[in-house]
Amino acid sequence: MAGISTHILNASLGQPAAQVLVKLYQAVNHQYILLDEQFTDADGRISAFKTETLIQASYQLVFEVGDYFQALNTASFYPSVCINFKVADTQQHYHVPLLISPFSYSTYRGS
Repeated sequence: MAGISTHILNASLGQPAAQVLVKLYQAVNHQYILLDEQFTDADGRISAFKTETLIQASYQLVFEVGDYFQALNTASFYPSVCINFKVADTQQHYHVPLLISPFSYSTYRGS
């Protein structure tokens, strides 16, 4: 099924990052337009962002990790993590995982 999904793993705890607000934007005329925003579930996942149709375009996911770490009473460096990516094939599914810790993050194109 075509679409965009994500999940977050708190690598410092080895656990999913639940209740993190994640916003999906699409680039339109050099501006980002908000398409959807959701909180990660108990497993740190958002299985599908709500989009009318997936088009060939640049997209951005913004993960509000500062609030997450604050809720854990953990000092952190990044208030948010922005991941920009391109959708080239609208028939494919785009899964964009995020691995976080208080002072670093990593991402990759998942399946």
